[in-house]
Amino acid sequence: MPKLTLTEQTPGFYTLEGSLTFASIDKHTPQSFKFLRGIDRVCIDLSHLQASDSAGLALMIEWIKQSRMNRVKLSFKNIPEQLLALAKLSGLDDSEYFTSRDASTSLPN
Repeated sequence: MPKLTLTEQTPGFYTLEGSLTFASIDKHTPQSFKFLRGIDRVCIDLSHLQASDSAGLALMIEWIKQSRMNRVKLSFKNIPEQLLALAKLSGLDDSEYFTSRDASTSLPN
């Protein structure tokens, strides 16, 4: 299973690569929340994910929680259909984070 990698492309814009699954998320993954500090807006592009599952959705929800605590405007771009389906099953599809719109407009140019 490919390792989960979060890479900053430009300030506030990240790409997530690999697998967002139970197998790729470990006890050290919560340390990745440090990217949610010291910035007003963060956008995470999920277009490079190879696989995702409910553990990935749980991690995204934790990122949302941490972003709110740090007063960071968080958005996701290119959410895979599988994650959107899981969000819908969980009743999260109406939230601003899991709508199918392209979040790329959420960040200033």
